[in-house]
Amino acid sequence: MEYLIIIVSAVFINNIVLSQFLGICPFLGVSNKVGTAMGMAAAVCFVIVLSTLVTYLLQYYVLVPFGIEFMQTITFILVIAALVQIVEIVLKKISPALYQALGIFLPLITTNCCVLGLAIMVVTKEFTFGGTAPHMLNLAESLVFSLSSAVGFGLALVLFAGIREQLELVGVPKAFKGVPIALITAGILAMAFMGFSGLVK
Repeated sequence: MEYLIIIVSAVFINNIVLSQFLGICPFLGVSNKVGTAMGMAAAVCFVIVLSTLVTYLLQYYVLVPFGIEFMQTITFILVIAALVQIVEIVLKKISPALYQALGIFLPLITTNCCVLGLAIMVVTKEFTFGGTAPHMLNLAESLVFSLSSAVGFGLALVLFAGIREQLELVGVPKAFKGVPIALITAGILAMAFMGFSGLVK
């Protein structure tokens, strides 16, 4: 039951983009086309899950035992940067078209606050499930939480990209074209996701 609560909460209620406002840069920058958005969502999902696994193990088996928790942020950034390099190399070999479409936003995953924010959140935040006492997530719960958050990021990104594609076909007033209508749409989408609040206690 706890895993179901984690999934519903991370995807819908505490959506990493629309509720916690992490990862706004790729959310606005790569959401012009659904195909590109799906590719970005898959890349971010892969990096988030892998980085959570590696950073969790580093935190509890290296940083905490040696009393060097103050190295947490720089260590996590280095891990994420290395993982992004791996994703970049793999995408360049497997799908050059997607690699070209993602462009500058692929290296930007390295500095995406969504990835780093989740890695830090997993090892520092206490979570409450169904009125139980707050506790730190174990490794399995951490991976489920990070995967669910990544799915929530992907869902928001693809929905936003679909809406933006439709907006190109309608007569948007000149003053609202481009970024203004994108921000208004993002705000409305965030309000729609607020409707899920209270679904899980």
